[in-house]
Formats: sequence, structure tokens, C-alpha cells
Amino acid sequence: MAYILCIETSTTNCSVALAKNGKLIELKEDYDTKYSHAERLHNFIDIVVKKSGIVLRDVEAIAVSKGPGSYTGLRIGVSAAKGLCYALDIPLISIPTLHSLALQVQNKEGYIIPMLDARRMEVYSAVFSNNHKQIRSTEAEILSEASFSEYLVKNKVYFIGNGVTKFSEICLDTNAEFIKKKLPSANEMATLSYSKFLRKEFEDVSFFDPYYLKDFVTG
Repeated sequence: MAYILCIETSTTNCSVALAKNGKLIELKEDYDTKYSHAERLHNFIDIVVKKSGIVLRDVEAIAVSKGPGSYTGLRIGVSAAKGLCYALDIPLISIPTLHSLALQVQNKEGYIIPMLDARRMEVYSAVFSNNHKQIRSTEAEILSEASFSEYLVKNKVYFIGNGVTKFSEICLDTNAEFIKKKLPSANEMATLSYSKFLRKEFEDVSFFDPYYLKDFVTG
């Protein structure tokens, strides 16, 4: 039996989940339009642990969204996760933010492209198959009308994340499906973190840093 606490702070969604053997037990999140992680994250952790009927000492690992995303948000989430790992003497698991975001799309065909806003016309994105296997690495790229054309010409492409809105304004391809108002959530981290837990794919708590992808930009 493995309880894993999952923390997601890569965007404005402050999200905390508790999972047992890869199954979600409790979820607390706030789709605010402002970054409130510093004020709410530890409160959310207390809430999900208490509502689950366990104590923090029962948690066997901490999973954290590692990025890319907001520099400030990632830093707060990773700092909290590392602090808990030190205090409880338990392992740290990192989850690629775009992978967990891609899991929100469940389709039997086409591609999934999660994209997070990186200011102006730039996004962080990766490409996944319909069964959530990553087929293109995570990149920071400037959007144009021709972006992702090599996938759009082949099949349906499902775009998801807070970078979708600006791409939908310039992409007119009929194979493009835009899933708006969706942000990374700790909900989808449950299965990914449990798989890593079973394989003992842990981070070095002392040296782990978020995957910023780009140089620091406040936000």
C-alpha cells in the first residue's frame, strides 16, 4: 500500500492530490487567474491529508510537477516537496508537467499536444500519441500558422493547455481540436507517480531542481 502526495504548481492552478496505489483519493485545487501558491499550497496539503483519514507520516513519497511552466510556481512547489521529503525521510518523484497534462485527453486516434503559455507567442509544448507515449521532446517555440503542420497533415491533433487560446487564433487547420480552459492538475499525477514509485525512479532531494527550460522570467 503506497500513499503518494502529488503537488502541481506549474501554472496558476494550485493543485494537491493524495493517491493510494495510483488511485486518486482526495483532490484540492484552485483554478485562480493569479498565482496564490505561497498562500494556499500548505493549506491544501493539510486539507487533502485530513480528508483522507490518514496522517502525513503515512505518506510514502512526494510527487511534484517538475516543469516546464512558471518559474515562481515551480520553485514554490518543488521547495515544498523537498521540505516534506526531508522532514518525513521519504523519496521525491518528479513528473513531467506536459505528460500529466496530456493525460487529460482521452481519444482513440490522432495526436495530443499539450502547450503552456511562455509569454507573447511562445509556448512550451511536447507531442504525444493517442496512448500518451511521448513522440517529440519538450520544446519552447514561437507559434506561427505553420506550427505542428507535420502532425496536422496526418491526423487529428488535440491541443490542450493555457497556450491553446493564442494558437487557435492563427491555426485554421480543420484537423486541429482546441481544448480550452484546462491546466495541469495533480489529478493526473496519481498513475504516473505510482509507476515511478514501483520502479524506484526517485530524485536526489539535495540536488533536484525544476525543469525551467528557459531562463528566468517573473510570473
